[in-house]
Amino acid sequence: MDTISELGFRISLIDGFDLNREHRTGTYLIHDTPLTIVETSASPSIPHLLKGLAELNINPADIAYIILTHIHLDHAGGAGLFLSHCPNAKVIVHPKGARHLEDPSRLIAGAKAVYGDKFDELFNPILPIPKDKLIIKHDQDILQLANGASLTFYDTPGHANHHLSIFDSTSKGMFSGDTIGVYYRDLDEAGIEWYMPSTSPNQFNPTAMLAAIDLYRSIGVERIYFGHYGVSDNPEEVYRQIQTWLPIYIETAESAFHSCSSFDEQVSMTQKTLYDKTRDLLAKQGIPADHPVFEIIALDLEVCSMGLIDYLMRKQKEEKISKPL
Repeated sequence: MDTISELGFRISLIDGFDLNREHRTGTYLIHDTPLTIVETSASPSIPHLLKGLAELNINPADIAYIILTHIHLDHAGGAGLFLSHCPNAKVIVHPKGARHLEDPSRLIAGAKAVYGDKFDELFNPILPIPKDKLIIKHDQDILQLANGASLTFYDTPGHANHHLSIFDSTSKGMFSGDTIGVYYRDLDEAGIEWYMPSTSPNQFNPTAMLAAIDLYRSIGVERIYFGHYGVSDNPEEVYRQIQTWLPIYIETAESAFHSCSSFDEQVSMTQKTLYDKTRDLLAKQGIPADHPVFEIIALDLEVCSMGLIDYLMRKQKEEKISKPL
């Protein structure tokens, strides 16, 4: 299994083998001055990250910035552990995420609610990050790099309210985290580009997610560096697929929301229906039902379905509050 992919534009991608899978979650290394990485993945991925840095002859002590697109544990859970190997690094985070990195107790509780008994295997340990190691970046803040290059930070909720997208002026690429979905690399060998939204609980907002696509278009993004996983140089196809899937996700969830009585039943029905639709669409493109991609799609759709039902519950509550007596 290859640990490192060279993406051009002085960017390397180190595979974190999240969930013990290739091409699931990774870390982008920007070979510039100051030396910068984007994402750490979860703590079980840190040995793979350190190994990748060693293969690239990078001393962790030379890393200046660790940028987190958002603080969900599959992207940022390993930041505290990795920071212990990087004595000179600072961690860049959205203003709404900083306090949760200082004190990750609420992050841990939220993840345990979603992942249950799998939490330790997926995420432990989660170490707090000292306040003096944190740098907060706001919308349109800029981090200047060498030779006129820069990273511009954009506030892009939709997947999470504490989400940044980061535009690299050299590659004209956007580090998107989960803002505009997941790239299923397992289908590359079949010649299929496959992108789906990531609607995990508990801050999914479809309007904001679509607004992020409009923002990316307005900036002139030429490539997208996904949190899951790798780079696409076909942003218009990414936008098209996410814009196609979002109404399908919501309509499917609404049907389950109104026909099932419990949260668990609503989530289960949503997941099954979306899974069946995905399987049928891929079958039309020649992908057999036993293809390994369906294992990870099923896992993603379970979490996405939780987020969709949570969104509908919040929406219903807001409507009740705003409705005049």
